[in-house]
Amino acid sequence: MAPSAIQVQPTPVPQSKQLVPRAQNDAAKEKTPLQAISQGVCLPGIPLYSSYDKQRAWMLSHMAGAFRVFSRHGLTEGMSGHISVRDPENPHTFWTNPLGKHFGLLKAADMVLVDYDGNVVGGNQSRPANAAGFLIHSAIHKARPDVHAAAHCHGKAGKAWSAFARPLEMLNQDVCYLYGDAQAVYDEFGGVVFSEEEGKRLAAALGPKGKGMILRNHGLLTVGGTVDEAAFLYTLMERSCEVQLMVEAAAANGVPKVYVDDEAAAYTFKMASDPESLYWEFQNDLEYEYETSNGAFKHPDCDEVVWNGY
Repeated sequence: MAPSAIQVQPTPVPQSKQLVPRAQNDAAKEKTPLQAISQGVCLPGIPLYSSYDKQRAWMLSHMAGAFRVFSRHGLTEGMSGHISVRDPENPHTFWTNPLGKHFGLLKAADMVLVDYDGNVVGGNQSRPANAAGFLIHSAIHKARPDVHAAAHCHGKAGKAWSAFARPLEMLNQDVCYLYGDAQAVYDEFGGVVFSEEEGKRLAAALGPKGKGMILRNHGLLTVGGTVDEAAFLYTLMERSCEVQLMVEAAAANGVPKVYVDDEAAAYTFKMASDPESLYWEFQNDLEYEYETSNGAFKHPDCDEVVWNGY
C-alpha cells in the first residue's frame, strides 16, 4: 500500500509471539519491567514481522482500533483529533486519519499516507487529511526519529486542565508514568495550527524525552514507539487531568494534597514506562474493541490478530 520510493529488502526477524518462561537460575539479575509485572511466564514482547507489508497491516489495524478506543472514551470533538503512525518502510511518511470521519467508524483501510511536505502519497485518498494535524505531527516526527506514533485529541478533562498551562502533579501511581522529562507543557497558543513555525515550536517544547504534553488552551498530545504506547498514554493523561481537577477542587476546600515523593515516582516511571509495558497496557482496551466490533476495523491483509500475543 505504501509507495516504494525506498527499495529495501527486509531482513527476516523472528516473531516474538511466544510466552517466554523466566530463567530459573538468574534470580540475581534485574528483571525487565515486563518480567517484573508477569507472575510466572512473561508476556511476549512487541510483535516483529519479516516483511513491511505484514508489519504495516498489523500497525494500521492497531491504529484503527486505537481510534475506536478513543471514541469509547468520549474523545471525539467534531473534526478535531488525530493519530499519526510512521510508515515502517518509508520513515519520511506517516499514516493519519481522514478528515471528518467519526473515530468509532474508522477502519485500517481508511487511513491516509502523507509525506513530510504535506503531499498525500498513498492510502485511502477519498477524503483529505487534517491540515493542522499534519503540521503538528510532521514537526514531531521530524524532530524525534524515535517517535513512531503521536496522538492528539480535544478531550474534556485535557482541555480543562490545559487552561492552567501547568504540568500534572505526581498525585498517584498512574501519573508517575509521566514523571520528570516525560511530561512537557507548550505554553503558547495561536489558534488552530496552520503555521509550520508553530509546529516546530511545539516539537521543541516536547523535547528529546517527552512522552506527553499539555498544549495550553488546546488539549493533550502523546507520543510513543508504537501506536499502542501513544494511545495508552493519551487515555492515561486524559484521566490524570480529570483526577487533577478533582484534587484541585478538594484542595480549594482546605483538603491538603499528599504527593508521591521523587524517589517513588522515579521508580514507578522506571518500572512502568518502558515501550513493552506501555504497549501491553493498551491491549486490554484494544482486544475489547476487536471483540465488540467482530474485527471490523482490522486491515484486510492482516491475517492474524495479535492483540494479546497468544
